Amino acid sequence: MCGRVIVDYDELIPAAADTVLADWITAAPAGATSSWNLKPTQHLPVAYTDHKTGEKRFETAYWSLVPVWSKELKTKFPTFNARSETVTEKASFKTSVKHRRCAIPVSGFYEWTGDKSARVPHAIFGPQKLLTIAGLMSWWHEPGADEDAGWHLTATVLTRASAGVMAHLHDRMPVFLADEFMNDWIDPELTGNQAFVDAVSASAVPLADDLFEYPVAPLRGDGPELIEAVSQG
Repeated sequence: MCGRVIVDYDELIPAAADTVLADWITAAPAGATSSWNLKPTQHLPVAYTDHKTGEKRFETAYWSLVPVWSKELKTKFPTFNARSETVTEKASFKTSVKHRRCAIPVSGFYEWTGDKSARVPHAIFGPQKLLTIAGLMSWWHEPGADEDAGWHLTATVLTRASAGVMAHLHDRMPVFLADEFMNDWIDPELTGNQAFVDAVSASAVPLADDLFEYPVAPLRGDGPELIEAVSQG
């Protein structure tokens, strides 16, 4: 799973200049601030291509995908993660797989190990200052609002069985988005299906070998001090 991420825009923005997402990520989204403890239902960054205009967009989205048919900006069950293996079978996600895919650029993320009474968070990073995760998005519209108002962009993180560095931390990990699939993944003209999702998911496995992780103190508050390593001794 992936339920807490790190987004340091001061590092992420310049790092994007050397990636496939360079044309999408040129500045922090309006009103966005860095966070070292970003949680579901808060706003995380997403890069996507506008399906109407073809414009490359970099914005923030409510982290928990809310399908268009929902009557309110929340769901009865968690939707901040979506299992890649069954995503086209789930009513909340299957429409987004077809044409509402996005890239979620983060600085890193956290996972926990240990017993419930003494869980230890681990900060996890890629070899570069930007780690891109495959996501899905949905535009939710407030009931009764005008057509040109009341729109909310919502998103979820795709997950898969863990591999590489993640294997000893948790049985699930984010689907890291390989460069070879980046453009197709955020191309709304390409109709997505389960085979496409499976291919993207498989390409995340070798990327997991390049991650590095270390234990940190329990996450309280927010700030760069949260990613300082601590001894497990």
